[in-house]
Amino acid sequence: MDIRALLGLRRPRDYHHTYIYVDERREQLEQRKEAIRRELGLAKPSPPRPEDIRGKFVEATTHLRRTKQKGRHPTHIAVLLFFIGLLSWLWYALANGKL
Repeated sequence: MDIRALLGLRRPRDYHHTYIYVDERREQLEQRKEAIRRELGLAKPSPPRPEDIRGKFVEATTHLRRTKQKGRHPTHIAVLLFFIGLLSWLWYALANGKL
């Protein structure tokens, strides 16, 4: 049983969008162009995909490429040192009662 029926709630109306301005001549022209392209064997240009672009900047720069090949992340060391310093300051402050 539907919970809306128990609570007396109505179903919302479905959304149906009808176009006001439609250019049928332009659509027919596009269909003709597509048919001609298929007959001539020309490939339709595909839109750019994120998978094709991803990683191109890293491949183009030597420094980033070497860092990626080594698998090191220099930010991890900085974050580790920051947390060690923070914990040591916190320990010092708690031990001396200055917090």
